[in-house]
Amino acid sequence: MSIRRNLKKQALGVSQMAMEKLLADEKRAMAVAQALGSVQRGKQALDRGQEELMRALSFATRSDFKAVGKKLSGLKRRLRELDERLEEIARE
Repeated sequence: MSIRRNLKKQALGVSQMAMEKLLADEKRAMAVAQALGSVQRGKQALDRGQEELMRALSFATRSDFKAVGKKLSGLKRRLRELDERLEEIARE
């Protein structure tokens, strides 16, 4: 087994034991869950604020890039399909 894989396995084992001990107490588990929920809500609020600011400054937002990426993927797929059809027609 490689050193990297062995270290990764050991680190995973240690982190798993730490999480088990941390979450063994129900009060701590609830506190961790609430903290994670707060962090997630904070990130969502930050993302919304960032998107509003980007739109106010007339910059492209992350969602704009995702939408363009999806459209581009669809166009690439359609182009491949048309290319294949043209090759079939050329062979006939």
